[in-house]
Amino acid sequence: MSVDAFEIGESGGAALKDVDDDGRPRRTGTLITASAHIITAVIGSGVLSLAWAIAQLGWVIGPTVLIAFSLITWFCSSLLTDCYRAPDPVHGKRNYTYGHAVRAYLGDVKYRFCSLAQYVNLVGVTIGYTITTAISMGAVKRSNCFHRLGHKAPCKAPDTTNMIIFAAIQICLSQLPNFHELSFLSLLAAVMSITYSTIGLALAIAKISGGVHARTTLTGVTIGVDVTATEKIWRTFQSLGDIAFAYSYSNVLIEIQDTLKSSPPENKVMKKATSIGVSTTTIFYMLCGMLGYAAFGNEAPGNFLTGFGFFDPFWLIDIGNVCIAIHLIGAYQVFAQPIFQFFENYIRNRYPDNGFINSERIIKIPIIGKFPFSPFRMIWRSMYVVVTTLVAMIFPFFNDFLGLIGALSFWPLTVYFPVEMYKKQSQVQKFSKTWFWLNTLSFGCLIISILAACGSVQGLIQALAHYKPFKVS
Repeated sequence: MSVDAFEIGESGGAALKDVDDDGRPRRTGTLITASAHIITAVIGSGVLSLAWAIAQLGWVIGPTVLIAFSLITWFCSSLLTDCYRAPDPVHGKRNYTYGHAVRAYLGDVKYRFCSLAQYVNLVGVTIGYTITTAISMGAVKRSNCFHRLGHKAPCKAPDTTNMIIFAAIQICLSQLPNFHELSFLSLLAAVMSITYSTIGLALAIAKISGGVHARTTLTGVTIGVDVTATEKIWRTFQSLGDIAFAYSYSNVLIEIQDTLKSSPPENKVMKKATSIGVSTTTIFYMLCGMLGYAAFGNEAPGNFLTGFGFFDPFWLIDIGNVCIAIHLIGAYQVFAQPIFQFFENYIRNRYPDNGFINSERIIKIPIIGKFPFSPFRMIWRSMYVVVTTLVAMIFPFFNDFLGLIGALSFWPLTVYFPVEMYKKQSQVQKFSKTWFWLNTLSFGCLIISILAACGSVQGLIQALAHYKPFKVS
């Protein structure tokens, strides 16, 4: 039996007895755990920028774009759930990753393109989460400073120090062998994401009910008042990227589906989990985006919990930012584990006789108990966390970075590949009505992704030009 058929390596002396149809350890995931994984992956740092995104688009286009992205994500994700097995969605051979599904249906050439898009996106998300967590950790310190010294005090917090703390935590969590060990972390992270979103909503409602009305418009920020005509265009494009990022989870959908037990059929359970996850997040997104815009108007900050549109009650803002940090600690692993598995499987297949790469033994850790330890896994995963943290230190720009990630990943991973695999699986005839509408959807989303990428790149260039890192005394 291959190494992949073991959760614990042969060197540990434990052969698996309870296995699935593919010889791997029996999967135990349920509708609840899959929904938690999706909510953890979707409701992330993207929710914090939605008030800003709505401010750029206005009351008419903003909510319309949010609903459109949610419907596209739900529809394409539903198509993707049927591609976990091939060629039959219920009895076919399992595809363990998004890339494996693409290769099974579309061949090696598109598999390489998909792998490039998927793993670039996953790396980008882990970098973005490092930035966001550091900002939220720093916001706690700044909030307390503002409370003591006043709202106009020059309160600052070192993002670099917070990134190092975050990296240390991730190095420890990254030693978990695989996705199946993350259910507890995803459930905790899902609770945290709902908590800080609710806090943001409550603060926005309190600000609105306070009687101070912010200036809002049907078309968003006003040319000649808030922005120039050029800035309006670029910000509109960037806001599309921010919204696209807020819905990015398709690149880990197959990996999440691979945690489900085989009865009832995985695709049916995953469709339900997708509906629960996307509908739950859309409700939060609409509330956070629209109430956030109503509270702050055209001057909505890029991150409404760390941009200090709110100062009081400071303790509630602190709780919200702590919840963000805890959530993203878990979400980082949801997106990092597919990267770890891909690289480790590639290296082990290439060097099957290398003792250092393939060795694994059981060690006993206080409180945790027995733990499968691999020196190769420890070194490589630690290096990955360190490198992504260094990149986050160089580009600590929240909105622009998130928008760029969303723009680059939305079309290929959320739309193009699910549509192409569905066409292949269902044998959609060329030039039929279904073929025409699926291709129209794909092409329209490609144009949106290109425009969003342009806006985000321009935003990054502008942010770099004005970036002045401060020194910590």
